[in-house]
Amino acid sequence: MQTPRSEFIAGLKVTIPLDVGAIPFGIIFGALAVTSGLSPVAAMAMSLFVFAGSSQFIAAGLVASGTGIGIIILTTFIVNLRHALYSTTLAPHMKHLSQKWLLPLGFLLTDESFVVAANRYSEPDTSPYKHWFFLGSAIFMYINWQLCTLVGILAGQAIPDPLSWGLDFAMVVTFLGLVVPMVKGRSILAAVIVAGIVATAGYKLPNQLGLILAALFGVMAGVCLETIHGKHG
Repeated sequence: MQTPRSEFIAGLKVTIPLDVGAIPFGIIFGALAVTSGLSPVAAMAMSLFVFAGSSQFIAAGLVASGTGIGIIILTTFIVNLRHALYSTTLAPHMKHLSQKWLLPLGFLLTDESFVVAANRYSEPDTSPYKHWFFLGSAIFMYINWQLCTLVGILAGQAIPDPLSWGLDFAMVVTFLGLVVPMVKGRSILAAVIVAGIVATAGYKLPNQLGLILAALFGVMAGVCLETIHGKHG
């Protein structure tokens, strides 16, 4: 029988491999942030209060290039629009929760925690504590990101060009590991293929717009195929 404690621990355990993949990513961010001109306090505060890996990287790069604060906010907002899709997926399962649950879970939502939470909610059992599973995963990701950022900040002075190490490839492998197990059925496969094609074609678009377009076209492809399949079924 599931309990809040067992769900929390299960969420933590399933996130361990994802945290391992995020370690070099977090270290590189900390080092890149301080070499881009952010103070150690500002770099750490960004991880503590923003907690959005890709957006933090983009913001650090824009700070280094002297971009205005308005453009930085707009760019990171666009990049994080994918979280609206995540929220739409999870909302039907979490609509019964109070604001004291929704607010922290919304802040802690990441790509990795979304995947493990969505998988848990899709399982057929009727556990009323699946949000504790989500919480365990999200808190583990948060703590891991803070520690890695701190290590990167401390090491930043000794790494003149942290991106040249190529450690960011670890996150690519991690995301592949997230996506592949979720490809179940033709509609999801279509969404993945279309999103991949659009993301590749739009790679050079400014402000990571290619990713947003890839997400939108991927969703449309999946919905269209699901609708067609449903009518014939």
